Amino acid sequence: MEWLTEPFEVGFVARALWGGLLVSALCGLAGTWVVLRGMAFMSDAMSHGMLPGVAVAALLGGNLLLGAAISAAAMALGVTALSRSRRLSHDTGIGLLFVGMLAAGVVIVSRSQSFAVDLTGFLFGDVLAVRDVDLAVLAGALAAALLLAVAFHRPFVALAFDRRKAATLGMRPGLAQGVMIGLLTLAIAASFHVVGTLLVFGLLIAPPAAMSLWADRIPVIMVGAAALGAAATAGGLLVSWHLGTAAGATIAGLAVACFFASALAALLRDRLPALKGH
Repeated sequence: MEWLTEPFEVGFVARALWGGLLVSALCGLAGTWVVLRGMAFMSDAMSHGMLPGVAVAALLGGNLLLGAAISAAAMALGVTALSRSRRLSHDTGIGLLFVGMLAAGVVIVSRSQSFAVDLTGFLFGDVLAVRDVDLAVLAGALAAALLLAVAFHRPFVALAFDRRKAATLGMRPGLAQGVMIGLLTLAIAASFHVVGTLLVFGLLIAPPAAMSLWADRIPVIMVGAAALGAAATAGGLLVSWHLGTAAGATIAGLAVACFFASALAALLRDRLPALKGH
């Protein structure tokens, strides 16, 4: 069993594991609402739409987390503004801003001599380079996300299932939507500089989607999603160590594989009673 424990005895792999566990918990909280609200495309657009803010912050020597948060917030505000137009669909607005902000980010980053390295790090991250300060940032973000999730649980539930009823019950769906987007922004901005937008999106969508096939209660989906993300993190780091694959991509790939395995098992579960009836 030494092959199971050997990688995690190395300092940087152990920090990567802790970072992945914190990201899994954070994305489990935010990703559950993304799946329930059908916001997957928007979350993908926000994760890549952060590039202009990160690029400007990097070129000016500023805080990358702050730049990412500002850019993601601008993306969310832009989508909200465009969605009010009756002639443009919600997806059209998201797609236009997604491409526009990503293109602007690439243009800005191309001004840097380390263009390829910067862009690769942004997209794929470097989970094996997680530092103690990164773990502290993730822990703080997770604590803030927990507070938001608890404080706005009822408005989030009402918004996720019936926006009109939420308004009737005085749940202020507009405020709840804004806070939900803020929760999503927090999860993406706090995690991307550690694990890249690829891993963030993989852990944000796949584990909650996999759990939603088996659980009806929202807290159960959140806890299960965090557990699946943690398993994908540990398994991805293990595979990466022994096979020499990219750690972030391996973790994200395992998270998506967990979803397809869950979907297949759910399909067999649903068809089994029919087969027995014959």
